[in-house]
Amino acid sequence: MGRYIIRRIISAIITLFIIITLSFIIIHNTPGGPFSSEKKLPPEILQNILKKYHLDEPLHKQYLRYLGDIILKGDFGPSYRYKDYTVNELLIKQFPVSVQLGVTSLSIAVILGVLVGITAALKQNRWPDYASMSIAVLGISIPLFVVGPILMYIFALKLKILPTSGWITSRYGILTVIMPAFTLMFPYFAYISRMSRSSIIEVLRSDYIRTARAKGLKESVVIGKHVLKGALLPVVTYLGPAFSGIITGSVVVESIFVVPGIGKLFVDAALNRDYTVIMGEVILYSLILITANLIVDLLYGLLDPRITYK
Repeated sequence: MGRYIIRRIISAIITLFIIITLSFIIIHNTPGGPFSSEKKLPPEILQNILKKYHLDEPLHKQYLRYLGDIILKGDFGPSYRYKDYTVNELLIKQFPVSVQLGVTSLSIAVILGVLVGITAALKQNRWPDYASMSIAVLGISIPLFVVGPILMYIFALKLKILPTSGWITSRYGILTVIMPAFTLMFPYFAYISRMSRSSIIEVLRSDYIRTARAKGLKESVVIGKHVLKGALLPVVTYLGPAFSGIITGSVVVESIFVVPGIGKLFVDAALNRDYTVIMGEVILYSLILITANLIVDLLYGLLDPRITYK
């Protein structure tokens, strides 16, 4: 196990290095720049600004400077747009909001998705199966920028029981989390329920499940102890990229419900060509994805004793 973790960490460092290098080259070769949208500045002033941020240096020198600051100081540099903040300060300020929203959404998606998947599998080819899978298809088919406004129209404008926007720190408190969380969890719930259903049906047809039932075990014991342990492996596999995607990919939801997370920050940075903020978010996303996948791989051994790490 220890050697496996070390190998995975080394692999993660190499992967992260490649991501940083490619992202840096692509971003800095994109037309325009962080100060190109400003009103036309005198050449002397523009040159001073570029010199202040070392943007007048050759690209390889900028890259080595940036890489050195990350490795030695953990410093993602200053924001070109938010001049009073560094990228670290912006991420520290807004990342916890996206984490809270993402963890809440993914938790709801896993709980509801597995429950619906179990129900659909046990009631295969009956109305609970058809109804739940129809909802799952809607979750996959309908984009978030449609789901969000529909929920807002029903629960905020018509029923007036939930606020249209804001976050926990506002006067509405935890009520502000409900609509963004359910909007964001909808497609993940759909995928998890479909995967759970198909995997549970496959496991239910296994010989060892027939043996467990032949021994006279209660159905709840068969499902809880034997079926779910093997059937949830595809779901656990999906949770790695889903966790990172649901946290950093909530751009639409955060924009609709005015949630102050890193999704909205990323959109603003892309529009303003704020190189350092974009790079900071790409690196953060990569770290989350790599870490989540490592945790998922380690969980395999707990769910399936046939899996060993050598």
